Amino acid sequence: MGTKKWKVGFLFISLTLIFLLAACGTSEETSLENEGTTTEETSSDEEASSNEGQLEDTYTVVSDTSFVPFEFRDENGEYTGFDIELIKAIAEEAGFEIELETTNFDGIIPGLQTGQFDIAIAGISITEERKKVIDYSDPYYESGLAIGVPIDNDEIKGIEDLEGKTIATRLGSTSSAYIKENIEGAEPNEYEQLDQAYLAVENGSADAVLYDAPNVKYYIQTEGKDSLKVVGDLYQAEDYGIAITKGNEELVTAINDALATLRENGTYDEIYEKWFGTDSES
Repeated sequence: MGTKKWKVGFLFISLTLIFLLAACGTSEETSLENEGTTTEETSSDEEASSNEGQLEDTYTVVSDTSFVPFEFRDENGEYTGFDIELIKAIAEEAGFEIELETTNFDGIIPGLQTGQFDIAIAGISITEERKKVIDYSDPYYESGLAIGVPIDNDEIKGIEDLEGKTIATRLGSTSSAYIKENIEGAEPNEYEQLDQAYLAVENGSADAVLYDAPNVKYYIQTEGKDSLKVVGDLYQAEDYGIAITKGNEELVTAINDALATLRENGTYDEIYEKWFGTDSES
């Protein structure tokens, strides 16, 4: 009986030791697994953190197709103009690629708001109202509004003569808002495409066109030289800015830094002179 009890006791002790060793091994393996998971997760978090504040490789830039000489299609169907060359130079300086898309002017701000586009350059005036929903770069062009009338019209000589008149302009533009807010009794005829606004004056369905001075003057110097003329002063001086989706501070800073560099190294003046005939200081 004593021998039997000894054997049972020995077996019990052996089983207990095996169980304890197995439990220790499982605990160590679980601990190591947990440590590995924690290290991996920490590494991922650090990597994500290091990517914050970095620029994307490519941004979608939206522009217009009919705002000469800022953006338009050339005889080969390629997009060109002052804005197009400038944004390409800015992207190269800042170190990112761009994918160019086009839309009607009145669709640009909504497209930025919804994230359809990242950047917009299309002779976009900087206004406090627009600043509520988009961000801007530093100003890159000083503009204003100009009046164009038929070449044989001697009655309209300035803004005061537009009262009660039908005035052609662009849909969604600051000039449209200016007509509604400042010219008594005037009726704005708004068009999606600028060539329609000029055609309205040429065919007599509008008394005058009121729009951004560089575009009015360019059209009258080229296609409209035999039919239209500029009258009056430069009204409501305003700056153009590159529009950017709201809250992307890194992109705003990168664009501003690149624009400043292009001004300093003469690239901006080269592009400006190509499209306007003089340097930006003239």
